[in-house]
Amino acid sequence: MTPMRGEVRSVSDSFAVRVFPSNPYSERIKIEVRVYDQDFYEVPAEISPQSFSLAGGASRRVTVMVPFDGRTDRKVRICTESIPFPNQQTNIRTQICGKFLGRKLAF
Repeated sequence: MTPMRGEVRSVSDSFAVRVFPSNPYSERIKIEVRVYDQDFYEVPAEISPQSFSLAGGASRRVTVMVPFDGRTDRKVRICTESIPFPNQQTNIRTQICGKFLGRKLAF
């Protein structure tokens, strides 16, 4: 997933991050994108698309909208998780997370 770190400044009640999950394998995998706070508690965020299949060697753009929830700064982890397809021999889930900081600008 790229980028793995970032700082976003916003004037609204939420901030947007665009990430690009990729599939380093030669076979198709199923991907889910999730957002966690700095202590790995899930954060309600708008993720588009949240779940999709990704061909071998491909990547896809995902837009994540995270609310500030009354804070001026918010640290989140955006994670790409590979979900095993049913009826396969291996059942390994992988998770790769990037750290992002949202700062709300005041006028």
